[in-house]
Amino acid sequence: MSATSPDIGAEAAWPTAATGRMNRMYRWQRHIYDLTRRYYLLGRDRLIVRLEPAAGATVLEIGCGTGRNLVHAAMLFPEAQFFGIDVSTEMLASASQAILCRGMTDRIRISHGDGTAFDPQALFGVAAFDRIMISYSLSMIPDWRRAIEAATQRLAPGGRLHIVDFGNQERMPDLARAALLRWLALFDVTPRDDLACELSAMASGTGADLNFERPYLGYAQYAVLRLPLGPKAP
Repeated sequence: MSATSPDIGAEAAWPTAATGRMNRMYRWQRHIYDLTRRYYLLGRDRLIVRLEPAAGATVLEIGCGTGRNLVHAAMLFPEAQFFGIDVSTEMLASASQAILCRGMTDRIRISHGDGTAFDPQALFGVAAFDRIMISYSLSMIPDWRRAIEAATQRLAPGGRLHIVDFGNQERMPDLARAALLRWLALFDVTPRDDLACELSAMASGTGADLNFERPYLGYAQYAVLRLPLGPKAP
């Protein structure tokens, strides 16, 4: 992996509309992204701490962006292996640089990929992951339901899907909530108000356990979906 180019992988051969859109948005923003987002992407570090992967476990981040979460998680859990995909090659360039600078190219691999449809075996030689995290990406993925379905299909038995994203701010003052939603809309960010219902239905259908929280006055929503260790009994 070079300092300027991500490990693009098999799915980079075809450009997508999503890649073009995200590259236009982040071509310049990526240089200040981590500095500015630290103040309002609440709950990311909480998600990382709760991953708790065992030694040798595999952890994937869908929408890894600048690689900030992957680097932080790899430092916290030095015996796990980490992987990341993102639809923006601009963001992956920043992630590649961050991983290289931290000397973690042997423990973190990244690739260009669409969170709604990707082949982990082709990209990384990994059939399934023990943990998958999605941090503030679902609110920017148009087909977000397909993204969480794709994530659960790529989890190993007993694996966990961790999600944190914007909530509907139901306990925030009305003026603050309205201002926040208008501001988020400028960046094509839409809180997924149906996330809890979607995950609940998925848990019921798969026999998974679901923990769902709405911290920070509903500013964020945080979910952990744990798959059963084996096939659901008939």
